Amino acid sequence: MKGFTLIELMITVAIVALLATVAMPLAEVTVQRAKETDLRRSLREVREAIDAYKHAVDDGAIEKAANASGYPPSLAALVDGAPDKRDPKGARLYFLRRVPLDPVSGQEWGLRSYQSSADSPQPGKDVFDIYSRSPGTGLNGIPYREW
Repeated sequence: MKGFTLIELMITVAIVALLATVAMPLAEVTVQRAKETDLRRSLREVREAIDAYKHAVDDGAIEKAANASGYPPSLAALVDGAPDKRDPKGARLYFLRRVPLDPVSGQEWGLRSYQSSADSPQPGKDVFDIYSRSPGTGLNGIPYREW
């Protein structure tokens, strides 16, 4: 007796198909978890850069207009840097190498100015905080917009 019978092959194919249907949702969760990890890292990185800019303004390293909040005027200002008032040679202070894209939505970040509320973030003259524009919800049940 050589080879497999048709019934043995059908059972093997059924088992493989069953295992594949179990593995697919696990793969989707793994991909979503990786995007959420990237989202947390990117939010932390940009928010720390915004805070560092504000601290530099408060410490007198960056010039601030009288009516300004001290937060960066845009995310690009974190990459472009600002002249250090304390350095006689006019060196620049840099806060980010590049502004990462939102890893969940693939878009640019939503911006919240210092003047807008947390419940209804709006862009303005400065960047106080950022948020994801993704309409989805994380594995933890919290919408990405609220992270």
